[in-house]
Amino acid sequence: MKTDLIRILDGNIFVLSDGTGDIEAKPTVPCGFFSFDTRFLSVWRLTINGERVSALARDDPSYFEVRFFLVPGAPTHYVDAKVSVIRERSVAGSFEERLTVFNHSGEPADVTVRVDADCDFIPLIVVGQERTAPGRRYQRVEDGRLHLGYEREKFWRETVISTTEPAQVDEHGLTYHIRIGPHGQWTTALHVRGLVLRPDGQDVREHVYPGRRRRDKPRLQQDLEQWLGKAPQLMCDWQPLQRTYQRCLVDLAALRYSPLTLPAEAMPAAGLPWNATLTGRDPILTSLQALPYVPDLAVATLRMLGIDQGAVLDDFRDEEPGKILREFRYGELVAFEERPQCPYYGAADVTPLYVVLLDEYERWTGNAAIVHEFEDEARAALHWIDEYGDLMGDGYIWYQRRNEKNGLENQCWKESSNAICFRDGRLPSLPRATCELQGYAYDAKLRGARLARQFWNDPAYADRLERQAAELKERFNRDFWIADGEYYALALDGNGRQVDALSSNIGHLLWSGIVEESRAGKIAEHLLGSRLFSGWGVRTLAEGEGRYNPLGYHVGTVWPFDNAFIAWGLRRYGFTQEAGRIAEGIIEASRHFNGRLPEAFGGYDRELTRNPVGYPAANSPQSLATGAPLLLVRTLLGLEPYGEDLVSAPVLPERFGRIELLDIPGRWGRVDVIGSLDPGNDDAGQRSPR
Repeated sequence: MKTDLIRILDGNIFVLSDGTGDIEAKPTVPCGFFSFDTRFLSVWRLTINGERVSALARDDPSYFEVRFFLVPGAPTHYVDAKVSVIRERSVAGSFEERLTVFNHSGEPADVTVRVDADCDFIPLIVVGQERTAPGRRYQRVEDGRLHLGYEREKFWRETVISTTEPAQVDEHGLTYHIRIGPHGQWTTALHVRGLVLRPDGQDVREHVYPGRRRRDKPRLQQDLEQWLGKAPQLMCDWQPLQRTYQRCLVDLAALRYSPLTLPAEAMPAAGLPWNATLTGRDPILTSLQALPYVPDLAVATLRMLGIDQGAVLDDFRDEEPGKILREFRYGELVAFEERPQCPYYGAADVTPLYVVLLDEYERWTGNAAIVHEFEDEARAALHWIDEYGDLMGDGYIWYQRRNEKNGLENQCWKESSNAICFRDGRLPSLPRATCELQGYAYDAKLRGARLARQFWNDPAYADRLERQAAELKERFNRDFWIADGEYYALALDGNGRQVDALSSNIGHLLWSGIVEESRAGKIAEHLLGSRLFSGWGVRTLAEGEGRYNPLGYHVGTVWPFDNAFIAWGLRRYGFTQEAGRIAEGIIEASRHFNGRLPEAFGGYDRELTRNPVGYPAANSPQSLATGAPLLLVRTLLGLEPYGEDLVSAPVLPERFGRIELLDIPGRWGRVDVIGSLDPGNDDAGQRSPR
């Protein structure tokens, strides 16, 4: 994807355009106005007196609005522009654009303003692919409004474009013939609504879900101010951390949206542009990273994913009782069951992670009511691990898709078809049991045992879960350990063979706690060794492996979220210096992305490229990457809840200097934590007087 696209968003409603604000979608350029998994504008082109516009400057006052300063034609340094344009755009539930044309001469100016509009109504899930839509497209002008529509049986989408100033409206756009006085200006506002229509012509979101939150610019601005005001304040001697921290909070606010089935609460969408929808893995891991800052995200995530927890065996959707969904989309392909994402359950890691999030949320907040509210969902998830996750009957979580036509082959977080491989690049047979899945299961069982004993009044169940966890840890450390390399196998294949590629997955074993203490040091050596650590972060696959590619999505790139959890795991086992090196590399990389970490970036060695190399198709903003600096700060400060107290043990690399994190919310009220290089500093962890 082109990295110079201008983006504004409100949850899963967003606009991508070029630098002038024009939208001209092509298979290689995913521009458009998108809402609920459908593109509602694929052409939005401004001309002045028949000339295209050029950008002079741009202002981004907020995540949901942008201003373009434009002139007709190509700007030159030797011709004074007689006319200029300000294009103010916002997206707050719908798409609005305010055009202001200025006459800079001392004479009246006759100006023709034209806005071309069109839409292909392509589903977001196949943007970038050639597709012939089977439905009927239509255009009509009605009551001064342009209606662009798509109809396929009961599936009906429509874009309605209106204007505040008189225009000649035709089936392809709007034309304004205006006269502007000397040194005067002219303004119109265009409103673009993307409608999800029922057969009776009424918008589903307005009539079926009247409780949905109203969205407009003043409300979004007020909401953002409240969101930032409630989050802890961070001050740091190293400016890049302070900058990316603020960027993370704003991007998390931007990515929140309310699914149609949960209109009153907001959870994070996965990321723009490809995954601006409801997923399971992304909001769980993002909520985990964000717990010390904005814990309310976790409640919406637990509730939404609990609503759609698997209940039956459904091969098409890879659904099983107790399984937590991977993805839920609203577009045409899922409406006609050409794709299974409504919802789709093809992920083996999300279900144990659901239990992990529920437990960690209670540890931070002390909110026992939530633990009781989601007891059934957590028990069903734990039952899934043993009943359906254990395909081979050996106590491990395995995956093999039920949907052989278009289900995912790899159902761990590295979903690419080539991600799980042997050292020599061969692909293993199915089913597969990746190593981190066993760590998540181990963690989920121990956390489930705590919940059962302390909240569900079921000590026998707690004892059973703890016994299973201990047996899993012993068995795992026997079966997955590669003796000649002294690291854990990436996976076991369907024949029980060790899939022996060296990968970042071994870092997830540390934060889950399944690694034997005696082996943690070798894992830390591998993670920070030259084959895995690029200087910016840990690569997904080690340099020298058969399928290693520094620009391979899951076979060589660096993922910020992956690194944040690895650092957290290193800290858990006492490797504070190593955790600090990862944190320093990732935060340093954020400087080169203007404070906004992308989903992934190239795994090239830092000394080779000097600057991190962007991955061309990365989502940005992406919720997992947005949460990564938050978890890294927690790791650097050593923040852990113990009973009613928040304990901290800061260990900072020299570059960070001093970090102050003020007003950390939790069961303790609000606490300030200060970390510095001075070992005699005893301010850390003191309760705030607020």
